[in-house]
Amino acid sequence: MEIEQKKMIGSVRDTIDSIDNRILALLKERLACAKEIGRLKDGEKRAKWDPLRERQIYDRLLKDNNDIFPPDALKSIFHEIITTCRLSQKKAEVAFLGPEATFSHLAGVKYFGHSADYKAMETIEDVFAEVEKGRTRYGIVPVENSIEGAVFSTLDCFMKYKVQICGELQLEISHNLVCRSGNMEDIQTVASHAQPLAQCREWLRKHLPATPTLPVFSTGAAAQMAANNPNIGAIASSLAIKTYELQVVVQGIEDYRGNTTRFLVIGKKSPSRSGQDRTSLLIGLMDRPGALNDVLSALSEEDINLAKIESRPIKGKQWKYLFFLDMLGHIEDDKIRRGCDILKAMCSYFEWLGSYPQGDPSATDS
Repeated sequence: MEIEQKKMIGSVRDTIDSIDNRILALLKERLACAKEIGRLKDGEKRAKWDPLRERQIYDRLLKDNNDIFPPDALKSIFHEIITTCRLSQKKAEVAFLGPEATFSHLAGVKYFGHSADYKAMETIEDVFAEVEKGRTRYGIVPVENSIEGAVFSTLDCFMKYKVQICGELQLEISHNLVCRSGNMEDIQTVASHAQPLAQCREWLRKHLPATPTLPVFSTGAAAQMAANNPNIGAIASSLAIKTYELQVVVQGIEDYRGNTTRFLVIGKKSPSRSGQDRTSLLIGLMDRPGALNDVLSALSEEDINLAKIESRPIKGKQWKYLFFLDMLGHIEDDKIRRGCDILKAMCSYFEWLGSYPQGDPSATDS
């Protein structure tokens, strides 16, 4: 009976090997097709990324799957395949807030896949500068968190650097307390970026009330410190655990579940419409009563859904502000174009920051 069972298992494994070989052959064939499309688009001087086409592929595959293969896993697998094939046309360089294994790095890997070249930067402003000067093709920056709100350093950089938003990613974040030994009693200081420290404030107060916290410029830097000092604990990503060979002390120490950070992909040119897009603007208002109300009323009359509005002070101009607006739709949509034309006429300052596909809220830090 045992011999027969081993034969049956061996036969099934042979079938799996045969399937894997066919999958590999098809992946090579798909890669060749993607390179040919890239060559043809070069001749037409067209953008290589077609977000509408990409979304249609996902929709078709999920429909044909009929929930047989786990849908989230299916989308993750094909995201890596599609991204790798697209990057084979021209490999993307992506700047992020470093060092390695920050949540920005993790967001970049989830958006661009593992095939891109990642370049760690010391500050968010450095990411903007790299993209504006053309030293990297893309950058990825955090813009807001569902608990702590806007990332002001990112918003301020949009006021200083000429870049465009190319995409977004919503990353559900789970914070881990890590250190070299994995023992809480070894931790004498907890280091992390200011936002994760704030997002875990109550947990730290309850479980490590006498332990001081140390804000540093990124979660990756905190993980690096923990790797070099046995008495430092870090609040860091799952990617940091693998990168710096740290041990998990406690998983999921964030005070609120559903903690999500929205990241923006910045570059030189926004993509064409996907059918599920967001448009971001930077505007200044006329110096008169009711100016903001007039802007909001004008957008409402055009039936434009305003997803976000955030004000930031203009450096060097006391009590003067610019406003960041997110509208649902693409600049190529008639009503969004009309709304932008109206704002240009009404506002003292107007800048289109980009139109781009809306992020998938199902993305998670695993």
